[in-house]
Amino acid sequence: MTATLASYSVVLTYSAMAVYVIAFISFALDMAKRAGNVAAVQAATPAAAPAETVATVRGGTVVLEKVDTGAPADPTKRGTKFERVGMAMMILGVILHIGAVVLRGIAADRVPWGNMFEFSLTGTALIVLIFLGVQLWQNLQFLGVFISGLTLILLGIATVNYYVPVVPLVAALQSYWLVIHVFVAIAGTGFFALGAGLAVSQLVQTYRQGRPVSKKLRFMETLPDADRLEVLSYRVILVGFVLWTFTLIAGAIWAERAWGRYWGWDTKEVWTFIIWVVYAGYIHARATRGWRGARSSWLALIGFGAVMFNFSVVNVFFKGLHSYSGL
Repeated sequence: MTATLASYSVVLTYSAMAVYVIAFISFALDMAKRAGNVAAVQAATPAAAPAETVATVRGGTVVLEKVDTGAPADPTKRGTKFERVGMAMMILGVILHIGAVVLRGIAADRVPWGNMFEFSLTGTALIVLIFLGVQLWQNLQFLGVFISGLTLILLGIATVNYYVPVVPLVAALQSYWLVIHVFVAIAGTGFFALGAGLAVSQLVQTYRQGRPVSKKLRFMETLPDADRLEVLSYRVILVGFVLWTFTLIAGAIWAERAWGRYWGWDTKEVWTFIIWVVYAGYIHARATRGWRGARSSWLALIGFGAVMFNFSVVNVFFKGLHSYSGL
């Protein structure tokens, strides 16, 4: 029964990946369509109809006013059909993805993040869920190509290189702190990923705005300006930093329960702290040193690079008390 549920989980994982591929292609086509809309609007601008002058009477005085003649709304400010398809595919994909996570958890009879494959499976699902949930606060659908692409890469690496059969947890992981500590760490990683996507967009927008009008990167004209993107990145990363701070504290408490000490300079502990320091430096520099714009975004990307190094290198190649990759 365990093996059957685990195999069904794998089938759902591959199904979700197939749907994410469609989402990625749709978001890429959306970017191309946005660029085409911008080009069409720019080409039609010289031929735009002039505003109509209308006479109105106010308190016995005739006032002449220029009013809009009813020109169509700017198509560059509306989402295209490809964006809507991409979002629909992301929702369908994450439903399949969650199904894979749940089946893996049922097969293992525990939370499904006890090794690298399970951590990757659950982590990528949470990244997509955070991306979809943030839309209720701010329209960040233009990050769909980044989030779907990142999810596909991480899931692809996990299924090819990290897959292991369901096995019981080692003694040190048999604790309720596994639920709290690791889940919060995964959530923090999801917000850091979203912040990294916004930081990349900010850098591209800064590059484009600092040069003469060009046909390249024309779709960026439909996105918020560089300053707005940088502010959005900061706000998202701030949420991730709070979660990561809790992760660091919870990890120390769990370490004391499991090994009798709060800190032991284990490789995983050190890198978790390094990530915290980088993002703390990012927040401090932005708040007190006036590091805004491109410098702020580069710091955010360095922080996310440290997160990915911790995930892909430290977990797999470094040995220590936290060597639970299952490989």
